[in-house]
Amino acid sequence: MALKAVTNLDVRGRQLKLETRADVAPLIDGLDPTVIEEIHLGGNTIGVDASKALAEFLEKTTVLRVADFADIFTGRLITEIPLALSALCDALKDKTSLVEINLSDNAFGGRSVDPMVPFLTHNRSFQILKLTNNGLGPAGGAAVADALLKSAQLSKEEGKKSNLRVVICGRNRLENGSASQWADAFAAHGTLVDVRMPQNGIRMDGITALAKGLSQCPDLETIDLQDNTFTEEGDETGVKAWAGALSSWASLHTLNLSDCVLSNEGEVPELVKALATGSSLKLVTLQLQNNNLQADTFELLANAISTHLSDLKTLELQWNDAEDEDEEHFDTIASALKARGGRLIVNDEDEEEEEEGEEVVEEEVEKPEEDVEEVTEVTSEKKPSAVDKTADALADLLNKVHIG
Repeated sequence: MALKAVTNLDVRGRQLKLETRADVAPLIDGLDPTVIEEIHLGGNTIGVDASKALAEFLEKTTVLRVADFADIFTGRLITEIPLALSALCDALKDKTSLVEINLSDNAFGGRSVDPMVPFLTHNRSFQILKLTNNGLGPAGGAAVADALLKSAQLSKEEGKKSNLRVVICGRNRLENGSASQWADAFAAHGTLVDVRMPQNGIRMDGITALAKGLSQCPDLETIDLQDNTFTEEGDETGVKAWAGALSSWASLHTLNLSDCVLSNEGEVPELVKALATGSSLKLVTLQLQNNNLQADTFELLANAISTHLSDLKTLELQWNDAEDEDEEHFDTIASALKARGGRLIVNDEDEEEEEEGEEVVEEEVEKPEEDVEEVTEVTSEKKPSAVDKTADALADLLNKVHIG
């Protein structure tokens, strides 16, 4: 019997409990692994034997681009996860076609990092790494960063440029204990365009280290460090380090520094001064929520909105220390952004309007319901890129928490 030319094996959200090879067989029997480009397993729970069966299938792939293993270990014992993770990651070590690997929403913690290390070190083809909500902690984060550093060093020894472009590692309690290792890894690769590390408890010393490391990545377009700490007890070292690093990123268009304690006593942060007076950045989105910002900062931004911030379309300033007299500055900013097709968000009503707009977009791209009896999505056509992008964005927002 001829094999099916299915390019996308997608069983996301089926809540399957895959324990044995027999459980996996209905998903892969009759499929030609040599044409599989994407595999999505999230929203199911996969045991050791089932992982080994999937790994054997993965080893036979030749054009695999996306390996989506997010949220696949819910309810699994800590003794199971390393073995299952090792099988899956080892199967991908030599895949030169691989572009993206996603291991988010798997609570394997620092104890289960080791199975990823051989893949992270030896596969130097993948471009996108997604590791969010894994409970890595400082030790686990350092182990991942050290593996990426080793990968960059091996590429250099081979006379090759790194392929790594995107690193998403949020909600992992990385803290200062791993920040310097991440900084070294970023600097060694030097090729990153998108770095997102929100909600990691990184404080001023770690933030300063990251500024130095990321300054060696001149092609950065997106930076998200929301909910980390840039200043402490009046010491603005972190803010100043990032103010100095801004000139390194001529292509930066999205900067999220919300909830980062950019200001302690309402002083204008050096970083905002750099953005508003001396930066040549072409920022399109700037997020500065909940940073103790006050009137002087709002006035500075209003004065810069048509000069140094002339490309800005979205500015988020909610939950700062705004007063009634700041309305004039907000009106200036809002009018300029509206003329560009953008918007200013300064309160909950603005945010609700933004969310309502996003819901409309979701409805426009919502796919028809699939046959619930069909276990495997069988399609030889790629999904429209607009749907892919929207689905990825929604997945990033879910941030589901599971106890592994």
